[in-house]
Amino acid sequence: MADGCAGAHGGVALRPRGLVDLRGSGDVPATLSYPAGAVVVVSGLPGSGKSTLLRRWSRAASVVDPRVLHVAYEAVMPACLPYAVYRPWVRWAHFRWLRKAARGGGPVLVHDCGGRPWMRRWLARSAGRQGRELHLVVLDVGVTEALAGQEARGRRAPRRAFARHHRGLDRLLRGVSRHGAVVDARVGIPTPDGVSEAASVVLLDRGSRERVASVEFVPASAPSRTHVRGPSAEAA
Repeated sequence: MADGCAGAHGGVALRPRGLVDLRGSGDVPATLSYPAGAVVVVSGLPGSGKSTLLRRWSRAASVVDPRVLHVAYEAVMPACLPYAVYRPWVRWAHFRWLRKAARGGGPVLVHDCGGRPWMRRWLARSAGRQGRELHLVVLDVGVTEALAGQEARGRRAPRRAFARHHRGLDRLLRGVSRHGAVVDARVGIPTPDGVSEAASVVLLDRGSRERVASVEFVPASAPSRTHVRGPSAEAA
C-alpha cells in the first residue's frame, strides 16, 4: 500500500476504493484522486453544497449541473410560465447532456440528488462501455444544514421535492452504512455493497466537505503517488 504524499494543495491525495467514510474524521485529504476518464457523481440534499463543491473542483473536469439548464431555460421563458410547465424539456436536455458526457472520453463531475439509483446504474453502464469507472461522493450534512444552505442562496426547493430527495438520499445512506463493502471477485477490489455500480463511495459531512479542496484524474499508467483507502486497505 502506497504512502500518502503531497497533493495539489499541499495536503494528502487520496485514491478512494470501496466505502470511505470521512464524516467526523480528522484525517481528511486535500485531494481526491480518480482514474483518468472517471465519472464522479456528487450527491446530497438541495442546499447541501453540491454546486459549491463542484465549482471548486471544476478545473479538473467537465461539470454536468442541471441548475445550469434550469437557469438557462428560465431566462428565455415568459415570466408568467411556471417552471413545472417546461420542466420536462429541461430534464430531457439534462439527460442528453449526461448521455454525451458519459460517452465521452474525459472525466466528468455530475450534480445529483442521490435518490435515483437507476440513473447511477445507467451512468455506470454508459461509462463502462468506454472502460471508465463510476465513483460517488455523498454529502451527508443533515436536513437543518441543507435548509440553511437553501436560505443562504435565496432559493428553496419545493417542500414535496425536498422530501422526495430526502427519502432517496436516506435510502442510499442506509444501504451503504448497512452493507459496507464487499470484494468484487472479478477485479479484486472492494465495492460498496449498497451501491454496487460504483467503484467507490466517499461520505462527507459539513466539516470534511470544506477540507477537500480539489479532485484529480490520473492515468492508470502514471506512477502511483496516492494513498488508497477503503475497507481492504484498513484491514491490511
